[in-house]
Amino acid sequence: QVQLVESGGGLVQPGGSLRLSCAASGFTLDYYAIGWFRQAPGKEREGVLCISTSGGSTNYAESVKGRFTISRDNAKNTVWLQMNSLKPEDTAIYYCAAQVGPTCMPQYEPVYWGQGTPVTVSS
Repeated sequence: QVQLVESGGGLVQPGGSLRLSCAASGFTLDYYAIGWFRQAPGKEREGVLCISTSGGSTNYAESVKGRFTISRDNAKNTVWLQMNSLKPEDTAIYYCAAQVGPTCMPQYEPVYWGQGTPVTVSS
């Protein structure tokens, strides 16, 4: 069974950090670019960051530049999203998704999605 499972979300104070994990099962991430997306209450889903199969990252959201980083370990079939200097406007459900092919191409819809992990930034 193909699955992407996110974890690591929670409640954090402004200025704090969280590290989200995206673990794949039932398929290997080696051949997929992986993106992190988020959806805040009442807003449309937006792309955050994406990582190619070779480890190159693509920033989808200007608002996270310099604060969020993405990494992957294909041997562990896992991708991480490191979020630093969190702000209340980062509050959202965060999803990881797998896109067929080695490079990040925001015009193409990912084929696999996780169930999401909630992140709340509040004092």
